[in-house]
Amino acid sequence: GLVLIGGPTGSGKTTTLAALVNEINRRDQRHIVTIEDPIEYEHAHLGSIVEQVEIGVDAPDFPTALRAALRQAPDVLVVGEMRDPETMRIALAAAETGHLVFSTVHTTDAASTVARIADSFPSERQNTIRQELSMALAAVMTQTLVPRVGGGLAPAVELLMIGYGARQHVRRNALQHLHQEITITRKHGSLTLEESLAQLVKSGTIDRQDALMRAAHLEEMEQLLR
Repeated sequence: GLVLIGGPTGSGKTTTLAALVNEINRRDQRHIVTIEDPIEYEHAHLGSIVEQVEIGVDAPDFPTALRAALRQAPDVLVVGEMRDPETMRIALAAAETGHLVFSTVHTTDAASTVARIADSFPSERQNTIRQELSMALAAVMTQTLVPRVGGGLAPAVELLMIGYGARQHVRRNALQHLHQEITITRKHGSLTLEESLAQLVKSGTIDRQDALMRAAHLEEMEQLLR
């Protein structure tokens, strides 16, 4: 399946990606291939074998690196960034054929993350891509960094675990319903940005005012902070 991590520049997407790789590496015996430009975190072999491919050093571009990586039969593929339709197409195909694929996109929420992938293709291909996305997606997470009380930054996240409803919405391009889908799939681990911000406020990690500034759905945010 395909796991997408969205967020603006400097929101810690690469760090989250590295933490996920580290967790799989520590816990499982897998063959992991990461494709990055540049490599920011180096991974030792723990339980898994991790091969790190750097664009411009080990391969000329993402599509070439991805095709080469797939020939090595990896269990987990990490694509540093989905920059072009060709990379997206290969990553989607890999996710559909039983690989776990992680990648990052410059977006702000689940709906814009899915839209960004489909909209990168010519209009006549977009329907087909939406069909493929609806089958391949496993989860969409977006994150933003919020100033911590006392200094530093804390990540607030939105997480959508993809279920039957979300697949239908992606297929039909009814992406405005994905936010509602988060609340429906809460028992599977989904979380709205507002719930994440509220948890951070209640634990004293971030300031109430910062939470209200970052919230996408203000009414929901105010209700959670009551």
